[in-house]
Amino acid sequence: MKPAKNTICLWYDQDAEAAARFYADTFPNSTVGAVHYAPSDNPSSQAGSALTVEFTVMGIPCIGLNGGPGVEHNWAFSFQVATEDQAETDRYWNAILAGGGEESQCGWCKDRWGVNWQITPTVLTKAFTGSDRAVAKRAFDAMMNMKKIDIAAIEAAIRG
Repeated sequence: MKPAKNTICLWYDQDAEAAARFYADTFPNSTVGAVHYAPSDNPSSQAGSALTVEFTVMGIPCIGLNGGPGVEHNWAFSFQVATEDQAETDRYWNAILAGGGEESQCGWCKDRWGVNWQITPTVLTKAFTGSDRAVAKRAFDAMMNMKKIDIAAIEAAIRG
């Protein structure tokens, strides 16, 4: 298979394969591909240990690099997942938090490997990107008081 022209590379300490398997088990259109092993000892691993893992998250090609400790993910990169209802929002939110993830504000959370996610219901995105600026403000203001997005509360804000 020909590699993608543009691939997201995510740095992990030594857990790239575990992260890739978690994403594949959690999100649709997600898979784990080849695992490539270090041909020789290097600063982050020994010869023969997993060095990179090819995976796809919701159709986006990625490579997990077991680069070793000392490099942290930050808010400058996140996966944004559009959800259709509260059950889907809850399912992804809870899966990401399980095993050591952290919740943040406005639909943002972090998985146990430190990768940032935005779990964003489509009703929220439609409300604050629509042409009615009063609706946009109400939806946005409601979101600003939330961690996980509560669709019923967003819909109430939209109605005014």
